[in-house]
Order: sequence, then C-alpha cells, then structure tokens
Amino acid sequence: MKFRVVLSILGAVIFFVGASMLIPMAVGLYFADGSASSLGLSALISMMLGAGLFLTLPRKRRGYDLGLKDGFGIVGFSWFGSALVGALPFMISGAIPEFHHAFFEAASGLTTTGSSILTDIEVVPKGILFWRSFTHWLGGMGIIVLSVAILPYLGLGGMQLYKAESPGPTKDKLRPRIQQTAKLLWGVYILITVACFALLMLAGMDWFDSACHTFGTVATGGFSTYNQSLGYFREPAIHYIVIFFMFLCGISFSLHYRALSGQPSAYTRPAELKFYVFLILACTLIIFWSRSDQHLSNEQNFRESLFQVVSIMTTTGYGTADFETWLPIAQIVLLGLMFVGGCAGSTGGGLKVVRVLLLLRYLKVLLNQQLHPSGVFVIKMDNQIVKREVIQNILGLFMVFVFLHMISSVLLTFWGVDIMTAITATLSCISNIGPGLGDVGPTKNFATIPEPGIWVLSTCMIMGRLEIFSVLILFLPQTWRR
Repeated sequence: MKFRVVLSILGAVIFFVGASMLIPMAVGLYFADGSASSLGLSALISMMLGAGLFLTLPRKRRGYDLGLKDGFGIVGFSWFGSALVGALPFMISGAIPEFHHAFFEAASGLTTTGSSILTDIEVVPKGILFWRSFTHWLGGMGIIVLSVAILPYLGLGGMQLYKAESPGPTKDKLRPRIQQTAKLLWGVYILITVACFALLMLAGMDWFDSACHTFGTVATGGFSTYNQSLGYFREPAIHYIVIFFMFLCGISFSLHYRALSGQPSAYTRPAELKFYVFLILACTLIIFWSRSDQHLSNEQNFRESLFQVVSIMTTTGYGTADFETWLPIAQIVLLGLMFVGGCAGSTGGGLKVVRVLLLLRYLKVLLNQQLHPSGVFVIKMDNQIVKREVIQNILGLFMVFVFLHMISSVLLTFWGVDIMTAITATLSCISNIGPGLGDVGPTKNFATIPEPGIWVLSTCMIMGRLEIFSVLILFLPQTWRR
C-alpha cells in the first residue's frame, strides 16, 4: 500500500467534509442560534487537517496510479476519518459533548443509517441540525464517489476507489471513465434532491424542514428535525411525497439516468426492480391486513403501512407510526425487510434486493439438483448467466453478514443490553436503517447503549455501508505490504 498516497487522498476527502460545514454555518448565521461559530471552527480545523494530509504527497508524484490495495485503504480510512471530523460540530457546540456519542451521530449521518443518541432533537440549534441532516446527503451517494469525480483534477485515477466503494454483484458502468460515471450519478442525485425539496415546500413544509427531510429522504437516511420524525407532519401529501422519493431512491441510480436520457423502458427490464416492487406491495398488504381492526380509516391504514414498508425496505428509517405497537406479524415482516434493503446502485443499505433474489434462485437450483443429480443448471439474471464466482461472493457476504450480526449482538448483551434491543440494534446499524425494537424502537434512541456498545455499533454502521469486505480487507497483513 502506498501510504503517502492514501494519506493524501484522505486529506482531500477531509478537506471537502470541512468545506461542507460552511453551508450549515450559513444556516446558523441565518437563525442566529449560536451554532455558526462552532461550525466555522470545525470547518477550519477540518480544512487545515485535510490540507496538511494532502500535502504529504510530493507534487512530482501527484500522478501516481492507485492500486487496488490503495483503493480499499482510502475507502476505509476516509469513512472513519470523515466521521471523526464530522463529529466536531456536535462536540464544539455542546449539542453532543461526549466523543463516542458525537462519533456515533456523525457516522450514522454519513453512512445514512439515521440512528441517533439525541433524546430531544428539537432543542438542538438549527445550524447543527442542518449539518446533521446534511451528512446524510454527503454520504448518500458516497463521499468517495464524489471524491472520484474530482480526483482527475488532483492528478489521480479513481477506478479502484469506485470498485472498492461499491463491490455489489452488478456494477453498471455508464461511461468508460469512472469520473464521468460519478458526475452523471451525482447529477441525477442533485436533480432528484431539487425535485423532492420543491414538492415538500409546496406541500406545506418551510424551507428548513424541507431541506433537512429532503436530505434524509433522497439519501435514504432518516434524520428528522422533530422527535416524532415524519409523524410530526399530519398532511397526507407530505407522507406520500416522502414515500415516492424513498421508493425512487431505493432504485439503482443508473436506471434513473437511463430513463432521464430518453429510455424509460429501462425500468421495465431488471428482475431486481420487479422483485423490489413485489416485496413492497406484498408486505404492505400483509401489514395493512394485520392492522385492519385498529379503527383506522382505510386510507390512513394503507398510508402508514406503505410508508413504514418503504421506509424500512429502502433503509431510510423515517416513521409516521410506532410499529413497536403493531402485531408480531407486522414486526416480523419489517425485520425481514431490514435484511433485504434497497436495490444495488441505490442509496439504500442492507444485503440488496439483487443478492436476495440470486440467493433464492440459487436455492431453487440446489433443489433441482437433488431431484436431477445429472442435470446441469445455471442461474440467470435478466437473460444473462450469472457466474459461479458471483454466487460464491454473495454467499460469502451473507455468511459474514450473519456472523458479524451474531458477534455484535452477543457483545451488546455482554454489556447489559437486553436481547431484543441487541439483535435489532445491530441489524439496524449493519443494514444502515435507524430504528429497531426494544430500547431502540421508532420512538426511542440509542442513548441507553453503553459506551463500548456505541463503538461496536458505530463500526457496524461503517462496515455495513462499505458492505463489510472493504473494511475486513484492511485487517489482512498482505494489504499493508508494498
């Protein structure tokens, strides 16, 4: 691994995160809530640290090509480093004075998890709340992908970074050069952000709430400016707008790009998208039926059921109702969706719909082989044969996902967390969802988790965001050899 190159790129990412704090600083100045100075100081510290790290790479070697090891190193260190500097505004402002809690909140924002340790969100200064939600937007398409878009201007190639950032089973490369791909995806991302913001404004939100909830919706994050989350807003129009954009951002952004480029039929072909829609509709109907005796109007029952299914499926984590009071069948359905997550190439977390679909098809092949031992069976996706290596990678990721979840849950119970809270909190963080059950339910928070557990869950969030392998690779001795 080229350590000075990795540090240099890490510095560029940290500098960008620090510069991003200037936007919420302006919001703090607008509301005169005292947060502007904290955000300004945090920005200055981050930008100076980032610039210092960037200058560790000699100018004459700024064109050094990155290797695969360097890509994984930059990805892993950048997410941890970004969370470290992202925690500064919380600590300096006093909104979250404890370092482990501030790091957790920043990591939750940047990984678009949406889990929080804040017990009363509404007393936090608006500048800090804006930064908290803005971290969602920054992490939504990946800080590294954004860095890939600007790396050519730094004289560095970025293909390895994109490969390490998104190791999914289907990598849809829209353009031969990766920086072009990153720019196209960010263009679509910004367009959807503007559309969501405008519609929420028209539906009755003020500009501040519209911006913060747009960041959480488009990035499928889940941070709200109110303790009741989206349940604070009673207008059905707001709920349906958020449902639509959560659903939209749970779909691969490459499909959105193709549709906007004049190929709307791109939405009709992928089997993953069809399975995604099927799961949402089927689970909504199950939950709607399970709540049919709760004296709700059919419209409210359908809206709350659909909202929670889409929110959990896309790993957003917003809520309009307390699903912890729902029947066990509804809770089991939502827990299952936590494992699945959004589509590959979306801002959602979880295992991804395409992996679950391929695992089901692989299971079908195994059953057919039991019936016909001499038969030759292949797995297809969108009329293409899926290579055996892809299935092996998915099986490996699924195994590591389950193993990491078990180990983390056991660790939490070791520190006194009850089993329901431990299991759902860990699943929520690995899948980047936000709420769980028990002491971390939709109307509660993670403040009761002991400090060691907070560090475990923070790590789970980052590992889940990078799909685990990108972080585990850093623990291999050969990764650090030149």
